[in-house]
Amino acid sequence: MRHALGILGVLAASVLLAVSAAMNWRFGYSLGTTEFDGLIYGAASAAADCLKALIPFFLFAAIRNRMWSQAAAAAVVGVVVTAYSLTSALGHAALNRLDTTGQRAQQTAVYQDMRSDVKRMEEQVGWIPKHRPAATVASEMNGLKNQIYWSRTQGCTVVNGKFNRDFCQQYHTLSAEHANAVQAADLSKKIMEVKAQLAKSGDSHTALTEADPQAAMLAKIGGLVFPDLKVDDVQMALTIFIALLLEVGSGFGMYIAFSQWRLHDALHNPKVASAAAVGQAAVAMPLDVVVQVPVATPVAAQTIAIPAIAAAAPAAVPATPAVQAIPAAPPAPAVITPPAATANDNTDRIVHQPQRLVAPEGDAERFHRERVETEDGSTITATDLYEHYCVWCEEQDKEPLALPTFSKNFSELKDIRREQTGRKRFIGISIREATEIAEDKKPPIAITRAA
Repeated sequence: MRHALGILGVLAASVLLAVSAAMNWRFGYSLGTTEFDGLIYGAASAAADCLKALIPFFLFAAIRNRMWSQAAAAAVVGVVVTAYSLTSALGHAALNRLDTTGQRAQQTAVYQDMRSDVKRMEEQVGWIPKHRPAATVASEMNGLKNQIYWSRTQGCTVVNGKFNRDFCQQYHTLSAEHANAVQAADLSKKIMEVKAQLAKSGDSHTALTEADPQAAMLAKIGGLVFPDLKVDDVQMALTIFIALLLEVGSGFGMYIAFSQWRLHDALHNPKVASAAAVGQAAVAMPLDVVVQVPVATPVAAQTIAIPAIAAAAPAAVPATPAVQAIPAAPPAPAVITPPAATANDNTDRIVHQPQRLVAPEGDAERFHRERVETEDGSTITATDLYEHYCVWCEEQDKEPLALPTFSKNFSELKDIRREQTGRKRFIGISIREATEIAEDKKPPIAITRAA
């Protein structure tokens, strides 16, 4: 489950980092006067954004190792690259929001204009008097033109007499009705065309009552608390929020995602710690050599065993006729064999066997050795034991393991019994305080003198 969460976190952080790097690329590319200059600025901007995601690893690692100069340098670089990336993200987000808002505003204005045109034309159709279809009226007009009165009145331009006036009056009535029919047909055609455009706009979801519906809705909600809140203020806040989302997500996303694997706890893994510490143990392990000091009496001899590290310095021994010192060997353990005894050699000789290399103790094993003691009838919960472990880590200036990891490692130690039912409890152990073990930490002095 932990690995699945870590993989999902890395994927999400990678997407945010890719988006932020693309925005920085476009912003840097727009700064160049030529195409080559744009590529240079774009590459530098994208590299700075990727470096921003690595800064938390470098910064906290330097703090953990108390390398304050490197931590300060990482902090300065992080502030600079984050500020640059933030400005590019703000510019890119603002530009896209303004472009989108402007297009929506234009589309909304066109949509509203078309609706107004439809309403106006529908009102004009309502104003036109009742009429018959234009083709019907035109056929009646053609019939009147075939009568003799049409030629007598010269197309109703010269009207004399009652019959001629009645004929022309009938013709003009039909002509007016025909004009109304034609106008109504034209308006109906235009109304159908505009409605078709409106339907097309509605299907593409571009016809909106507001240019920025999100900002408008948030402005209405915020207006309940802040009456003077405007849509422009909400748009600016949304732009800043998007930029911060990208910068914070891309800057710390990787660091948070990789925390699921606890990379800094790799040395607490017994397998990794054993492999990493073999070389250090071989170099740092002291090598005992024997310095023999012959004395005048043939019965007794005085021998002093000191570490090889101190053998290089002058040893504080009594003045004798001769002192023979055997220098320390290279990092590997060595065995020093004394020369063969002779008849006149009355000195005792001490030969130390080579020490075996032992893997370093884990935190749980060391805590058990220093703070835990066996006590019949005593029990302690896993949570209380972990709290004592955390206190011990603070005294040792170490970062504690996670509770599940510590409980698992502690349970695997020898002679540790754990209760499986109910709350997790460890049976037969108790905790010693730091004051009780102060004397145990003093190493014994291994110097033996024989008279």
